[in-house]
Amino acid sequence: MKYLISLLSGILFAIGLGISGMMNTEKVKGFLDLTGDWDPSLALVMGGALLVTVITYPFIIKKKSPMCETDFSLPTNKEITKEIIIGPALFGIGWGLIGLCPGPAIANLLNGGMAIVIFTGVMIASMVITDKVTN
Repeated sequence: MKYLISLLSGILFAIGLGISGMMNTEKVKGFLDLTGDWDPSLALVMGGALLVTVITYPFIIKKKSPMCETDFSLPTNKEITKEIIIGPALFGIGWGLIGLCPGPAIANLLNGGMAIVIFTGVMIASMVITDKVTN
């Protein structure tokens, strides 16, 4: 059941990315182009997601446990480390250069061509290597 819900959640997320246009790298780059032809649509998509989260989070967190897990996995470390600064900075730089983050990259595998396949392969390899090096 856990894997089915994960699959359905991923499909729903991919559909949302497609409908909102967030699988289009030019749309994402347009959001990041503050001095040129700025496209605010990504901010509206993120704002919509934030609104849903702000409304539903208090109800969800009151539950004893998530549907398919024994407990919630909430961060407990409040220390700001160099990894917490460097990791998101590298993520942001990569996102800005290519116009994709992991979700849209995977969702684009079916229609994005060889460049997306290579990007996603390198992204996954980087995740695996980083996990091996840091753990």
